[in-house]
Amino acid sequence: MNFEKKSTKTFSSSRRWLSSERVAVKVLEEIGYNVLDVRKKVVINDTVVGEVDAIVDDGSGQLYAVEIKAGKVDVSGIRQAYVNSIILGIKPLVMCKGFADDAAKELAEKLGVKVIQLSDVFLVESEELELIFREVIEDAIVDYFEIFYGIPHTISSDYLEILKALATSITIDEAAEKLKLDVHSFMKKVEEMRNNGILPKWAKRYTTLKRIAQLYIQRQSIAGILEDISRLYESLKSITQQLNQLTQTLSNINKQVTKIQTSLQQTSA
Repeated sequence: MNFEKKSTKTFSSSRRWLSSERVAVKVLEEIGYNVLDVRKKVVINDTVVGEVDAIVDDGSGQLYAVEIKAGKVDVSGIRQAYVNSIILGIKPLVMCKGFADDAAKELAEKLGVKVIQLSDVFLVESEELELIFREVIEDAIVDYFEIFYGIPHTISSDYLEILKALATSITIDEAAEKLKLDVHSFMKKVEEMRNNGILPKWAKRYTTLKRIAQLYIQRQSIAGILEDISRLYESLKSITQQLNQLTQTLSNINKQVTKIQTSLQQTSA
């Protein structure tokens, strides 16, 4: 079974912006703002003319229409924030990495647009690492699914004993001791299992090897339960067939008895 992995190298503009939005909302809450709504539609005469990323109050009842920018804000972004806030009847606020140029800064001051600047370091660590962590976790899950479905169903008894020792030991020394091997000999066996595709090449740490061994033992246990269920099902099918045959036999006997009784009654009459 193959599971497609995503690359952790590429960040689309839409995913980057969504991450910036989540980060910005968290920051607003941390610095004392109450987030009342997100992605608020701007409507004129029942017609949607725009959208603001969030509606917040500053704790004193003053409302702000928040525009969140993944990068730096330019003159156009300042105008957009100002116009939307005017339509909504509340004050404008922009969260960004800074001003694109002096013109944007001067316009923000002139129009009374409040700007909260987040450092480049903060947003890089928050949004891109969020995506990296998410995708790394997804890749790890895929790796373990591939192990669960990819390990051969039949493994030699020697390899099975190694897996059991790994699964039930806290340290590599303890695992080797359970099999009465020195650590060097035990690790040679582990490397042999890597080369034979039973253990993945990337599993270097003992805790990872233990987790994989536990996963295999668990799969083996589930497989055993399923085999027992299958055998029980076949047994029940056989019993059901036998009961059906017995029922048919009893029915035939009953018919014969009825015929004999009828014949006897006619003879006596």
